[in-house]
Amino acid sequence: MTQDSTATQDWRGKRILVTGGAGFLGANLCHTLAARGAKVTALDGFLFGGGANPANLAGSPVELVRGDVREIDLRPLCEGADVIFNLAAQTSHMGGQRDPLADIAVNAVAQVRLINAAREAAPDAVVVHASTRQFYGRPSYLPVDETHPVAPPDANGVSKFAGEQYWMLENRVHQRPVVSLRLTNCYGPRLRIRDGRQTFLGVWIRSVLEGRAFEVWGGAQLRDLTFVDDVTEAFLLAARTPACHGHIYNIGGSPPISLLDLAGLLVRVAAHLDGVPEGSFVTREFPADRASIDIGSYHADDSAFRTATGWAPQTSLEDGLARSLDWFRSRLPDYT
Repeated sequence: MTQDSTATQDWRGKRILVTGGAGFLGANLCHTLAARGAKVTALDGFLFGGGANPANLAGSPVELVRGDVREIDLRPLCEGADVIFNLAAQTSHMGGQRDPLADIAVNAVAQVRLINAAREAAPDAVVVHASTRQFYGRPSYLPVDETHPVAPPDANGVSKFAGEQYWMLENRVHQRPVVSLRLTNCYGPRLRIRDGRQTFLGVWIRSVLEGRAFEVWGGAQLRDLTFVDDVTEAFLLAARTPACHGHIYNIGGSPPISLLDLAGLLVRVAAHLDGVPEGSFVTREFPADRASIDIGSYHADDSAFRTATGWAPQTSLEDGLARSLDWFRSRLPDYT
């Protein structure tokens, strides 16, 4: 199977629910699905500190429903859905540390609410669940495959792992076709760049575009990053590839790079874009409250998903950074 197969191309007439649909990944997914002919409903609670932004769905025919996944009646939204892309989550590491009860309410309890609603209203729907490499904690070997021990480093990782496992239980017990994708660092248009609640790279991008120096904490840590268009294709392939159903997959991206080298690359890429100030950065030690939950170096072994679907990232890191900076530079007021 190749990445440009009908598994990703033919969505005409399909009824789709995207939870977290006004967020970074959800909105990009909504735009792509709508462009390929799907009838898309996006649910988002616009919770404070999340990635949701009204500007994310601008220009799209997607139906946006504003509602908190912890409270709204989910059954009408699930009714008749062919596929549910489940991206509703509280993703802030420090937010989970500060308020683990709220974290659990979104990432675990609300997942059970959605499972029950889908069981009643969309018993045959495929579910693709957005998960995270965070579960692995500090890796004991690299690259990290799906058999690596799970040791969440923070409360957010614990709650998200619980949510994922509820979905996989739904597959094992009720035979619902479920796929969970454990994502690495994702970036691109519509990323939250206002602050560091979603990813460090968002703050870096904003700082470069505003002509301010950004901070690199540590610098030696290795990361792999996935451009949002490649993430979107992974979601679509996961939904439309029956061999994936019932499985958990890592999703990686570009070859691993140190944070220090990534910072240097971002500055060099920005220097070649008209109208972007000359970038700069400083290095510093990890703040104490962050150091205790830092995982060190990470990059994924995603060969299982590549083998199952034919997927592979199509966007180089340099090109992805350039496309991100170019997209945001005319839209800063909407994202800061």
